[in-house]
Amino acid sequence: MSGERKALSLRITGRVQGVGYRAWLAGQAEAAGLDGWVRNRRDGSVEALLAGPAEAVDQVAAACRRGPRVALVDRIQAAEAEPPGHPGFFQGPTL
Repeated sequence: MSGERKALSLRITGRVQGVGYRAWLAGQAEAAGLDGWVRNRRDGSVEALLAGPAEAVDQVAAACRRGPRVALVDRIQAAEAEPPGHPGFFQGPTL
């Protein structure tokens, strides 16, 4: 794996709240050694920032298309982003 790092901002829509999506994504990101956060949005979407080795970010972002077993992902909007100003990954409050 190269030393290339990247950060992605994701907005995930579909049946992604009330199905454990935030906890699932936090687990995926932590297992991959990523920094960032995940939170619900009041509009029913989930928003996340993933940062770390490019390959790991891409793998977790691809897994987000499936999500946990009971989720139904309709769409993911992804954009390059600035990395977070903190190490580790956390679940934030609804915004």
